[in-house]
Amino acid sequence: MKNKKLRALLYLTILLLIVFILLNMFSTYLSIKNSVQKSVANQNLVAARSIADSMDMEGYQRFLNNQVKSQDYLDIKAYLEDAREKIGALYVYTIMIDNPTVSKCMITGFSKDHKGDFPIGGACTVPPEQVKQGYEGKSFITGILEDPEYGEYLTVGVPMKNQDGDIIGFLGIDVSAEDINAINGKVLKSSIAILVYNGGFVIMLLVTFFVIQKWYQKELTREVGDTEDTYQSEFQSLFASVRSLRHDFSNHIQVIHGLLKLEENAKALEYLTGLSKEVHSIESMKLDVIHPGLSVLLETKRLSAQNYNIDIEIDVSPKSFNRIKTIDLIKLLSNVIDNAIEATIELPEQERRMDIACKADDEKYSFMVTNTGPMISELDLENIFASGFSTKKVQKGKVRGQGLFSIYGNDHRNGRFFFGGLYMNLSFISVH
Repeated sequence: MKNKKLRALLYLTILLLIVFILLNMFSTYLSIKNSVQKSVANQNLVAARSIADSMDMEGYQRFLNNQVKSQDYLDIKAYLEDAREKIGALYVYTIMIDNPTVSKCMITGFSKDHKGDFPIGGACTVPPEQVKQGYEGKSFITGILEDPEYGEYLTVGVPMKNQDGDIIGFLGIDVSAEDINAINGKVLKSSIAILVYNGGFVIMLLVTFFVIQKWYQKELTREVGDTEDTYQSEFQSLFASVRSLRHDFSNHIQVIHGLLKLEENAKALEYLTGLSKEVHSIESMKLDVIHPGLSVLLETKRLSAQNYNIDIEIDVSPKSFNRIKTIDLIKLLSNVIDNAIEATIELPEQERRMDIACKADDEKYSFMVTNTGPMISELDLENIFASGFSTKKVQKGKVRGQGLFSIYGNDHRNGRFFFGGLYMNLSFISVH
């Protein structure tokens, strides 16, 4: 079932990848096509202005006053045909726009192979939208027009002005759609590299996404594993403490039972009084810690220390300590506290003491673990943070010298390091 789901996910991913690439290529094609069309239109607008500026406006005005095939008509027609041939346009012609909906074609420059002529004042195919622009005295550009007689073409038009600056008509140019498509094809061929790059970019994004997702899942699994290991270790320590208490409880019951059986009632009462004081002292050490992980850790270590008859004092600031991950906080403190307990239990019971202080302000967290025990020599102090170095006795099958190194790493200057956006100080002190 799992393999089927993975296979389905893989097929879906490949399908989406193909769709994304095709959509990207199609959008690129449309963008190139529109850019080519706009570029060709603007180029012909410039040509139309040049042709209009060079035309005999006085002769055209005489033609408008007498709209027949006069010498002025023939001269202007020849000029338009020559201009058409030079710029390679489909048609070059003059337009009259005297209303906002329909335009009229006045003089048309055809190719030499064209048979017949366009009638003076015949209806022009310029769409009403562009006619309205011309009626307002503006230049205009149409989209690709489809005409059953003249084919597909794009039209541009610019105002024609007389010497007084009055608009007396428009100079129109028709550009064949075939010419535009030919240019578009050339641009597409030269843009294949861009299309391939865009497709490759999409593939790279998807691959990057899957790589990051896989890395995140791996890191998440590792974090969960580390958290599980740490909590398992602390709970095992807690269970060991409970077992030790159970063992002590059993011993206490046996002693009291023996004293009562021997009718040593006074000694049994004295023994129970001592136990009552010990229980009372344990209850009086309840911690008021906001951070749940820190609370569990300190309670566990306090219980472990008491099992070894260590006089322990714990002082915790009323802060949440929430700017550091619980897993990191437990790793930091549990290692140092365990070291302090191991060092302290080597002393006689009356000399076993420990202090744990957890302080917090807006800039830093400070943790201090103080215990009685042998002092660290100057030589050992220089190497104590190195990986594999330990002052403890060698035990078969147990790895030593990794605790302090894992806490401080390569930067242990003054016990100061950086976690979760703030600095933290961690100190451990042995006193005589």
